[in-house]
Amino acid sequence: MDLRLLRYFVAVVDTGSVTAAARHVRVAQPSLSRQVRSLERQLGLVLFDRVEGRLTLSSAGQRFLPVARDLLARADLAGRAAAAIRDGALTDLTISCPATTLTDVIAPFLATWTADDPMPRVWQRLPAQIYPSLTSGADLAVGTAPPPSSLTSLPLASLPVWAYVRPDHPWATRGSVRLADLADQPLLLLGPEQHSRQALDAAILGAGVGLGDTTEFATAEVAQAVAAAGRGVAIVSDDPRFGLVALRVRHERRDLVIRLHAAWLADHHASDSLASLARRLNAFCESRYAVDV
Repeated sequence: MDLRLLRYFVAVVDTGSVTAAARHVRVAQPSLSRQVRSLERQLGLVLFDRVEGRLTLSSAGQRFLPVARDLLARADLAGRAAAAIRDGALTDLTISCPATTLTDVIAPFLATWTADDPMPRVWQRLPAQIYPSLTSGADLAVGTAPPPSSLTSLPLASLPVWAYVRPDHPWATRGSVRLADLADQPLLLLGPEQHSRQALDAAILGAGVGLGDTTEFATAEVAQAVAAAGRGVAIVSDDPRFGLVALRVRHERRDLVIRLHAAWLADHHASDSLASLARRLNAFCESRYAVDV
């Protein structure tokens, strides 16, 4: 369907006459009249009732008008989207990340944005789904596993894995706890698919440390809630909740951390814009958490 004919039809409706519409679209009046009749023939509809030289919308025209407006609006949107893609601009942005990263990093970062930034959408995904989501619509992936070499990526931050205890716990004033000390405590852990748990498991395996009583939870919020009830030490990378005290976990004179990465498709139309956003996110992480990349 010729969008130009739809524009002529809508112009006649909006201006009230063929004469006014011809001036509006800068087409000779006889030509505009022929174009409107051509549209009617293509559609097999009488869009206007013609009485004594005046045009009024027919019943069919009234029903077709919102369809025509919708098609024109979508065409205009497609044109703007194509221009943005051609210029390497981002008008909207889809970010894929795990739940903890969404809550503690991405959402606070988005709160610093302005109207000049893209309109964001965020997909919450399991860690194994983060980078594959770039081939199904996500623009930017933020994850804790090293990105595949086929992607363009930027290290964002090294975020601590915390041991959370109640304020009345004997460790509460220590600031940090040795990995070996955890063996004597009931531990409240996330499942093995979570990267805070994987970092802990790798450190324990390397140190040859055995763990005592452990309980797994599906979410860090519940693990911290149970810690707040005095049932053990929660080992998660989330921000503190329920008045708990955060302790860094030390192993071989280093903090136990998970590393956060941003990644995007190398041939993304807005690769430069994504790189700029990733650098902003890196600066935000450093200022918020005072951690190194």
